[in-house]
Amino acid sequence: MEMSKKGSRLSKGLIYFLLTVWAVVVLFPFYWMILTSLKDFRVYNTEYIPRFFTANPTLQNYSDAFTSVPLGRYLLNTVIFTAATTGLMMVVIVPAAYAFARLEFKGRNLVFALFLSLMMIPAELVIITNYVTIVNWNMRNTYLGMILPSVTSIFYIYLLKENFEAIPDELYSAAKVDGTSDLKYLLKVMVPISQPTIVTIVILKVIECWNSYVWPRLITYDPNYFLVSNGIQEIRENGFGKENIPAMMAAVVVISIPLIVLFLFFRKKIMAGVSRGGTKG
Repeated sequence: MEMSKKGSRLSKGLIYFLLTVWAVVVLFPFYWMILTSLKDFRVYNTEYIPRFFTANPTLQNYSDAFTSVPLGRYLLNTVIFTAATTGLMMVVIVPAAYAFARLEFKGRNLVFALFLSLMMIPAELVIITNYVTIVNWNMRNTYLGMILPSVTSIFYIYLLKENFEAIPDELYSAAKVDGTSDLKYLLKVMVPISQPTIVTIVILKVIECWNSYVWPRLITYDPNYFLVSNGIQEIRENGFGKENIPAMMAAVVVISIPLIVLFLFFRKKIMAGVSRGGTKG
């Protein structure tokens, strides 16, 4: 019994040690980013050997990040793009998932199978098609041109459909007996019950839009429509990024904080929503 307890403690100690090492490896880049953003520009340039702390932290780099480049404009564009894209996507995918989960129509399973097969198409091909379409519609350098290709998601429709199907059929039958319309049943019954999954989808979409780079970079060349992702690239190439690394890190910190706070605040809902969406019964 004593040997078993020692073996258990040793096993737990090894697990905690490995988790600690992994946590240090994962979190160190964030620590280094924040540390660099707090270093004085002249002090940073005189450090031939990088130091893991700073005795005189400064917030001047954060001031430079907003005054030297239009970082505030990039953030505003990203908020508009993220909010509009996420809102429009929910308007599209919630009725679509409900139709595949509850409505009976001819060829439903075939149509859904075709929908799922679209996930096998390489993203590069979709980008080419979307680019040609947006250019033909004269929507380059517009919010609408950035938003339209992202207002639906086959994966999120599938995730929400699985969640809707897990709701007992007796609720739907009882609602129809009471004369409830499908739209009212969707809004009053299914959406509240599926709230964890819906919240998860919203959060994941917000993160996806905030980090979006390839499509906004491709469809916009006017800095007035840059998002934080391609805005940072612009700062690195044509702003102070090559010379003033601490200010560049300050800009990255400002851009990263909203997503970090969002994930930490809703992490339990994200985990619960994903596991709920993948479990039926």
